[in-house]
Amino acid sequence: INLSTYQPINLSTYQPINLSIMVNDILAKDVVNHMMENDSFSKWMGVDVKEIKEGYCRISMPVRAEMVNGFGIVHGGIPFSLADSAFAFACNNRNNLSVALDCAITFTKAINPGDVLTAEAKEIHNGRSTGVYLITLTNQLDQQVALFKGTCFRTAKKLIASGSL
Repeated sequence: INLSTYQPINLSTYQPINLSIMVNDILAKDVVNHMMENDSFSKWMGVDVKEIKEGYCRISMPVRAEMVNGFGIVHGGIPFSLADSAFAFACNNRNNLSVALDCAITFTKAINPGDVLTAEAKEIHNGRSTGVYLITLTNQLDQQVALFKGTCFRTAKKLIASGSL
């Protein structure tokens, strides 16, 4: 320690490090990495994992020409699938295998080829046997294009043997 530059801690603004949150977030990332390694569909969509925290996920993907329906806009299955992937990553990242019980989506704006979609999954309820997640989908202009709500069932089975810790 260089004592000439030492600054005492200001206890009125000091925020202790919560190691359990850090460990949980590392496990969450390990679980999602494992899931992505085996998720051919998310790979086909071009999913890019942006941020993972326990019970939370943010992913994005580019919209390609082959994702367009007969009306010239993106097929509804594409944003549903992106939201479903974010839902899966968020609800499984505690390393408790969870499966969808119910999913619903509301489309709020047309999606076009060339758009870049982002899905942000937030945990609303984390119960012993179920979880509820709200996933917001936005385009590259940060305009909301869809809202997705998913309910999962927790099986109490592990996805990976242990995390990287």
